[in-house]
Amino acid sequence: MLGRGIMAAAALACALFSTTTARAQQTLEAIKARGQLVCGIGTGVAGFGLPDSRGVWQGMDVDLCRGLAVAIFNDPAKVRFVPLSSSTRFTALGAGEVDVLFRTSTQTMLRDVTLGLRHVVTYFYDGHGFIVRAGSVAKVSEMRDATICLVQGTTNEQVTADYFRSINTPFRPVLFERTDQAAAALQAGRCDSFGTDASQLAGVRSTMPKPADWTILPERFSKEPYGAYIRRDDQQWFDVVRWYTTALIEAEEQGVTQANAEEMRRTSTNPNTRRLLGVTPELGEALKLDRAWAYNIIRAMGNYGEIYDRSWGPETQINLPRGPNELWTRGGLVYALPMR
Repeated sequence: MLGRGIMAAAALACALFSTTTARAQQTLEAIKARGQLVCGIGTGVAGFGLPDSRGVWQGMDVDLCRGLAVAIFNDPAKVRFVPLSSSTRFTALGAGEVDVLFRTSTQTMLRDVTLGLRHVVTYFYDGHGFIVRAGSVAKVSEMRDATICLVQGTTNEQVTADYFRSINTPFRPVLFERTDQAAAALQAGRCDSFGTDASQLAGVRSTMPKPADWTILPERFSKEPYGAYIRRDDQQWFDVVRWYTTALIEAEEQGVTQANAEEMRRTSTNPNTRRLLGVTPELGEALKLDRAWAYNIIRAMGNYGEIYDRSWGPETQINLPRGPNELWTRGGLVYALPMR
């Protein structure tokens, strides 16, 4: 028989587990009661999230947050952005300070099984690269004894160390909490290079006074699939975030855009389109959302490709080709799971 102390401890642990599980299961309800989604984003990288001249956040990650607010409230303004550094993002999510992370967070095995968090679905594919002053080196293996700026708490620390170890070449890391700090140090000459994911390097370069003075080397040293993160043990919230992200991709696959969504909802005879746009109610009912949830998102934010082009496309300073973030039907990796 268990002693009284052990039994009491077991009862307390069980009660705490039950309380934690119950609390985790209430994310969507808590958001609705609060009247606002709280979304964790980065501290500022062009293309993903950066305040404009009016102080309004712009970029792919912040648009994904706004779109999720539309799915819940049919209002892109019902979101509060919480900028988080790489070293604090997962702690803040686990502590309940944010409801979801759309924050350039790579999906990895150890993060998935050890953090008490859950990655949802990939929304952006990237790879680790290096930016250097134009003409300084032609490839990364030439950077022997180089000083390299890195952001702490990212996969880029490990990727950089692993690569230079694999070619038996020394380097000197200089760690910063934020991307903008590392970029400033690079421009000031404190570092010979800055190592992070290539899309972020493109965003950083676009905001430099003289972008042509800097070269992003063509080599890639890792797979960096970005996914939304949520707390574990909340299947309903997982489903909402997962199928919300998928709906944006499905809309592009079906050719549903911000401009034609209303007409397609009215005239399409395609069963998949009718389900997506809420003409038939089953998708919204399954998620406990309005039957027109996906239609509302597309009307407010556009489909995946429209969100990408608004942040990265040819009309932006960054002008980053879609590459692996192109639809699978056009040679990319972006693929919507069947919505039926």
